[in-house]
Amino acid sequence: MKLKLSGILFFGMIFQLDAQHLSTDTIFNGTQTENIVSRRLFSDSLCSSFLVSIKNEIKVHKHVHHSEQVVVISGSAIMSLGDSVFTMKKGDVSFIPANTWHGARTTSAEPFRVLSIQAPQSDGTDRVYK
Repeated sequence: MKLKLSGILFFGMIFQLDAQHLSTDTIFNGTQTENIVSRRLFSDSLCSSFLVSIKNEIKVHKHVHHSEQVVVISGSAIMSLGDSVFTMKKGDVSFIPANTWHGARTTSAEPFRVLSIQAPQSDGTDRVYK
């Protein structure tokens, strides 16, 4: 479902957004065969958002130019973040500052699925693996 919203932003600039409702069942349709599935939801110069599904693991990496917030939608994983290691499960939230090493290994039978919000905008080119 898409809705058009209009409004006024700072300094009288007009903006228009497409409101969306997405279901993870629709986005991650069927059995996940790939290790990592990522779907871009929204992006502008200020931020990008993605739904990410991790079947096994995402190797330790960092984003040189942007920070990331991760909200767990389903599943669980052992996450490394800087010098810390902890379990993440549905409803948990983590903030990952720019240039911070992080990774996750799925521990649940189902894939580890998260909403990833990255600021400023991200196209993945600043990702560096350890």
